[in-house]
Amino acid sequence: MATSLFVGGARSGKSRLAQAAMEALPGPWTYLATAQGWDAEMADRIARHRADRGAGWRTVECPVDLAQAIGAAEGPVLVDCLTLWLTNVMLGGHDVARHSAALVAAIGAARHPLMLVSNEVGLGIVPEHALGREFRDAAGRLNQAVAAAVDRCWFVVAGMVLPLERFDPAA
Repeated sequence: MATSLFVGGARSGKSRLAQAAMEALPGPWTYLATAQGWDAEMADRIARHRADRGAGWRTVECPVDLAQAIGAAEGPVLVDCLTLWLTNVMLGGHDVARHSAALVAAIGAARHPLMLVSNEVGLGIVPEHALGREFRDAAGRLNQAVAAAVDRCWFVVAGMVLPLERFDPAA
């Protein structure tokens, strides 16, 4: 089954483009939401995303159990976003390597079209604090593992996409 990763910086347009790609497929669609409304700003952001989706979407909240939610989903699935999920895993004290491996396995076993959204956080300055550096490194490893597991990967900048290719050292 076709799988895609949309990766880019904050406000790059990756969620909007992934949603448009999903809506080009026959619905109904499942949206696996990883965000948690811990404060008013995040609750507002979640509400805006939900309103943007409109009819035809089924939303499943899965802040930590993402691999299980992918396995249980029916029809085309959009996961938004992997870095919020990683934040929940890390701050919840869960085993990042185990959860990431389960996620990659679920992507490989997906029975329906699957599109995933993730932030690229490694292009900026080195975070000042240890937790920020740990998160940046874990997000980079997660994005690499997911990119290796999907059929297509798109880098999104300013609402534009650049297809990413697997490196072939023999080429």
